[in-house]
Amino acid sequence: MASEAGETLVGAESSSPPGRWGKGIGAGALFGGLTAVASVAVIDRAWAACDIGVGAAANSMTPLLLTPLIWLAAAVPWVILYGTLGTRHRRAALTAGILFTLWFTWFLVTWLGMPDSYPAPLCPGNVPPWWPSLIPA
Repeated sequence: MASEAGETLVGAESSSPPGRWGKGIGAGALFGGLTAVASVAVIDRAWAACDIGVGAAANSMTPLLLTPLIWLAAAVPWVILYGTLGTRHRRAALTAGILFTLWFTWFLVTWLGMPDSYPAPLCPGNVPPWWPSLIPA
């Protein structure tokens, strides 16, 4: 009897498909990494254009330390989207993930890259001169 129970346990199927969360983790790692790199690059460029911070070394250290947190915060929604919505509606999950990624990148850049409390003599309203006027800051 013990061998029969052992055989049924070994051959038993799991309740969730094996690739359900795997694709979400892959998409989260990819898009989360792209979001983190793009956000940090634009924040660093905005800080340099508006002369925010102490110097180049100090300005690059803060975004560098925030990069893993940004990566994780951008990756988790992708895992959730692909784990839940992506099993039935792959295009809807992809569209929702891309929209979230674009919004999150904009939010990080405008929140961290253009601080209202910092007096910026080079940038009127703390908005860099290269920032597109059609995108709200």
